[in-house]
Amino acid sequence: MKLEKIEGRGYRVGVPVPFPMKYIYCYLFKDEDHYVLVDVGFHYEEAKKCWQDVFVEIGITPTDIKTIYLTHFHPDHSGLCGWMQELTGAKVFMHHTDKEMMEHVWGEDANQSTVLETMFIDYGVPADLSEAVRFHMDKLAKHVHPLPTVQSIDEHISWNEQEWAVIHTPGHSGGHICFYQKEDKVLVAGDHILDKITPNISVWPRASQRPLHEYLDSLEKIKQYEANYIYTAHGQMVTDLSKRADEIISHHQERLAKIEALSNGKTAYDVAEQLFAHKNLTPHQWRFAIAETLAHLFYLVEEERVTKSTTKPYVFYQSKNV
Repeated sequence: MKLEKIEGRGYRVGVPVPFPMKYIYCYLFKDEDHYVLVDVGFHYEEAKKCWQDVFVEIGITPTDIKTIYLTHFHPDHSGLCGWMQELTGAKVFMHHTDKEMMEHVWGEDANQSTVLETMFIDYGVPADLSEAVRFHMDKLAKHVHPLPTVQSIDEHISWNEQEWAVIHTPGHSGGHICFYQKEDKVLVAGDHILDKITPNISVWPRASQRPLHEYLDSLEKIKQYEANYIYTAHGQMVTDLSKRADEIISHHQERLAKIEALSNGKTAYDVAEQLFAHKNLTPHQWRFAIAETLAHLFYLVEEERVTKSTTKPYVFYQSKNV
């Protein structure tokens, strides 16, 4: 358990996740005589034990949490929410786009993993790897159930007699949101902007097919906010919002140029193989590697820097500058 007191506001809680980033940072904010929780973590035993330890450490009961806000639907942020809602009785809010995606991906009638497997094969991914990706996604379902009962969030919310703006920042997910408190210049950034690493920007079935355009626009949007305290979901907290946003924009421009150069009659899988050469990726990591490569290719096609052609059974890309 990593627990850091945020002076005058509440706590930054490092909840373990079984992924390379090791922790997701959730935020417990004081709200009069109770607490507001932003994000909850991944549903597995270590995370549940962590929260039980947190309750003891800070001297509260689960029912002291009355409201839960989710920055987005990804399982490391929302997977434990059903369990936490049952424990606390709290109301849960998120952006309506990700509320719908949660149902599409993890609901009773979800078939996202099967659709993703088919999509990956179309883009040149070997059938055995596509099957492994689908199998891994199906296994993830147990780490998000039970699903919480979710309400759509408003554009402005308040806690502890302070108003917070809910900023829609699509890109990492279609319904990703940040929270901004103007008077104290506080930004709860979720996965929108991170220190050291860059958030994954990916193309997924039944979601926006231009996530990188949206993400770059969202970075430009977030730069307009003056923030002295930037609370992120992974790694260290960001200290200079505009500078870090510009660094991430530059990273994607460099990645776009590299992918454009690699797109010489290649499938998306061919390009991803070259981008991530010498890395021993798991099916979980391949899923993100391929989907992020597709996000950049879709951007390049829309910007008319790369052409796309379908020569069955695969989709091929060709740089206009090669």
